[in-house]
Parts: sequence; C-alpha cells; structure tokens
Amino acid sequence: MEKESLQEVAREMRADIVKSIFSAGSGHPGGSLSAADLLAVLFFDCMKNDPARPDWPERDRFVLSKGHAAPCLYAALAERGYFPKEALWTLRKKGSILQGHPCRLDTPGVEVSTGSLGQGFSVAVGMALAAQSAPESGRVYCLLGDGELQEGIVWEAAMAAAHYGLDKLTAIVDWNGLQIDGSNEEVMTVAPIAEKFRSFGWEVREIDGHDVPAIQTALAEAKECKGKPCVIIAKTVKGKGVSFMEDQVGWHGKAPNEEQARQAVAELGGEW
Repeated sequence: MEKESLQEVAREMRADIVKSIFSAGSGHPGGSLSAADLLAVLFFDCMKNDPARPDWPERDRFVLSKGHAAPCLYAALAERGYFPKEALWTLRKKGSILQGHPCRLDTPGVEVSTGSLGQGFSVAVGMALAAQSAPESGRVYCLLGDGELQEGIVWEAAMAAAHYGLDKLTAIVDWNGLQIDGSNEEVMTVAPIAEKFRSFGWEVREIDGHDVPAIQTALAEAKECKGKPCVIIAKTVKGKGVSFMEDQVGWHGKAPNEEQARQAVAELGGEW
C-alpha cells in the first residue's frame, strides 16, 4: 500500500482505539496509540495474512507480546476484516470476543494469548524455531514494549533465537520511553537497546516508529536478513495523535471520559 493509505489506516485505528477503550471504561490507550503505525504496516503491507483463512498454514504470524496493547491489535484486525468493527465497542465486556488481553481461543487472527510480559516473545521464538524446519511456513513477527525488556525471560529468548539462527523471526520494540510506573530511566533503564540486541547476536534496525516508509523499509530489510533474527527498534510517542495523551505516563492504563474521548476522536479526524 502507498504511504498515504497506510497513514489513513493508522489514523482510523487510533480513533477506534480511543472509542473502544471509552466504551469499555478501562484499558491501555497510551501504548496502543504508539503502536498503530507499526501494526498498520504489518497487517496491510508486510505480512501474508488472509482474514477469510485465519488458520492458513502459510500465513505470517503476529504475536503481541505487550498484550495490554490489545486495543491496537483489535483495531488492526477489525480494519483488516477478521471480524466486524462493531465488535470493538464490546471490548472487555462479558461474553465479548475482545477481552482486555488477547485470547487465541476467542478472537480470530490472534495467534497467542498474551499478557504476562516477556512470555509472548518466548512463544514467538518457539514458533520461529518450528517454522525453520517447515519451508512452507511464514515468518513470525513479535511486538514488545520497552518496559517489557526489563523481564529476564526476554533475554533468554533473545539468546535462543540467535543461537538457532532464527532468520524467520522479526522482533519490533515499541520504544515510547514510558511504562506504568514512570519513565524507563526512572523505573529500570533499558538503554542501550540496540547494543544489547547486537551483543546477543541479532541484526538491528533503528527507526522512527511513526515514519511509514521507514517502517516499510526496515521490515523489507528484515526479510532479507539471513542466518540471524532481526529486531527493529522503533522510537515512538506514547499516546501518539492525541494532544493531551502524548508522552504522558498517566495515560498508560486509563480510559478517557466522554469529553476527552470526543476531543481525541476529533483530533484524529474520526467520527464519533
């Protein structure tokens, strides 16, 4: 897809993220909004995926390791056609197919149930290991949060991925600098991220996570990486697109009220 079309997809996703979290009365807007450009490019320009065949054996797999950003994944899946967009307004409600964290058994297009930070990445490594011995299998993409890198299990998985030369695996770090308790630097610094992954044997790309052409280029280069996994470190802004949410840690896990939601949707050019 062209840059402008992908930007429009991301804009629509952001408006849906805000509306779905407002409807739920709870959720995680900050890290969902920061990842919208990344998921728009993945689902609409990069990955082999077919909403009519969510279990297509040759599909690429996406794992949302930072499972609290489920509203972003749900917005991408709905926009892509995995389920009707009306389902977004049932987020976190009893009986909904869209719970607070992704559930593989409930939601079409969700590959792995995630929420406990670090575990999704470990599962993605296992999936990539399986794909390595199945030539027809697609690639595996995994989105991690920056605070998630504080989990030791992440680095055990990173070590294994490099050891086994998992070149069908692409990890993406949504580096917005903030987590639930404050900034990364205040809680537990994760920098330097690039140097850490390189020392574990990974190919590394560093990009602006809101620059659609840069995302496209990095993902294309990751596909060409042979003999080792690739990580894309995407510098993003928490709450991207909403003036009063941008770079504000308080919007990590708080739903907007109606006035705030209406303002956010208007800023994003969406319809209420």
